[in-house]
Amino acid sequence: MSAQGLLRGLGSVVRKAGQALDSLGTAVQGKYGYKEGVPTHQTLQAFQGKRPQLGSNTFVAPNASVVGDVKLGNNSSIWYGAVLRGDVNSIQIGSNSNIQDGVTVHVARDNPQGNVVPTIIGNNVTIGHGAIIHAATVEDSTLIGMGATILDGAMVQQGSVVAAGAVVTPGKTVPSGEVWAGSPAKLLRKLEEEEMGFIAQAANDYAALAAVHAAENAKTADEIQEDVQRRKDRALRDIDYDSHLGIERDPISREIISTASHT
Repeated sequence: MSAQGLLRGLGSVVRKAGQALDSLGTAVQGKYGYKEGVPTHQTLQAFQGKRPQLGSNTFVAPNASVVGDVKLGNNSSIWYGAVLRGDVNSIQIGSNSNIQDGVTVHVARDNPQGNVVPTIIGNNVTIGHGAIIHAATVEDSTLIGMGATILDGAMVQQGSVVAAGAVVTPGKTVPSGEVWAGSPAKLLRKLEEEEMGFIAQAANDYAALAAVHAAENAKTADEIQEDVQRRKDRALRDIDYDSHLGIERDPISREIISTASHT
C-alpha cells in the first residue's frame, strides 16, 4: 500500500472513531446536550413549486437568500447577506442591476386597497447596502441609497434618486429626475446632469465587480491554495528583493519570467 493510501485509511479510522465518541457523548448528556445540526442554508430556494430564475452572467453571493418566485435579468448581482423572498408574490429584477449587501426585497399578497403588489426592479438599478424594498416598483436607471426604505405600492420613477436612510411611504411616487430624502421622504432637489451619468456608471461598475466576485467564489480548493502560496511568496520576496537578484516575476503566477545577464 502506498503512503497516500495508508494515510487515507488511517484518517478514515480516526474520523469514524471521533464520530462514535461524539454520538456516545451526546447520548450520555441526553436532553442537556447540544447537538449541532447540518447547515440547511440554500442560496437559491424553491417555495411552493416556484424556483428562482436567473439570467446569464448573474452573480448571487453564497450567503444570500433568493427564495421562490424571483426572476433576475442578465448581468445582475445579488450581494452578500441580501434576502429576496418571493413567497406570497413575485419579485422581478431587470438587467445590469445590483442588490447590495444586506438588502431585503419582499412582496405583499395585497394591500388595503385590495391590489396585488409584487416587487418590480428595472434595469441599471443600484440598491445600496441595507435598503428595504417592500412590494414596490423601482424603475430603470435609479439609485436607492444605503438604508433607504421603499414601502408598499410606492414607485420610484426612471432616473431618480432616493437618498440614504430615506423612507418612501406607501403609495408615494418619486418622479423622474428628482432626489428625495428624509423620513417621510420628500423632494430635496432636482437631479443634476452629472448625477444621471453617475447612476449609469454605478450600475456598470457593480456589474464588472460582480464578475470578479463570481470568479473568486468559483475557485476550486487547489486554486485557493495556489492563491495562499502566491500571497506568502509576495510577502517574502517583494519586487525590491527580486530586483537585487536581477529577477523579474509574473505578478500573478510568481514564476520567473526574466533574469538579468549580470547582477
